[in-house]
Amino acid sequence: MQRPTWDQYFMQITTLVATRSTCMRRQVGALLVKNKNILATGYNGVPSGIRHCDEVGCLREQLNVPSGERHELCRGLHAEQNAIIQAARHGINIEGSTLYCTDSPCSICSKMLVNAGVLEIVYGRGYPDKLAHEMLSEAGIDATLFTGESK
Repeated sequence: MQRPTWDQYFMQITTLVATRSTCMRRQVGALLVKNKNILATGYNGVPSGIRHCDEVGCLREQLNVPSGERHELCRGLHAEQNAIIQAARHGINIEGSTLYCTDSPCSICSKMLVNAGVLEIVYGRGYPDKLAHEMLSEAGIDATLFTGESK
């Protein structure tokens, strides 16, 4: 059996991290990695101490908000946001890191990743947010769809 590449390995872990998600619509996992070391992980879900959507219902579903729109109408944080927050809480510098994520980031997460100094993004599924891709490109951040092949 052939050993997975680093990209394959990290993408497998994002899928595992996503299983912790409490989102009723889409489970997303994220890793911040530097020098082949995982710095922080995150998954989408509500802030600590807040009731989960499976208890109170999904506001976005109730209002028929399409995916990729009106991010503020959600009780949860995105996986990328939670990974950045976890790194900050533990005093971990993520500048120069790579984000591995099950999904491409939205425009809000993209802005945070740019300002945090993330240099590269590898994602497993697209997300309907054209502005996010434009901003990442303008910032010089390479965002690549993971195809299972090594770079």
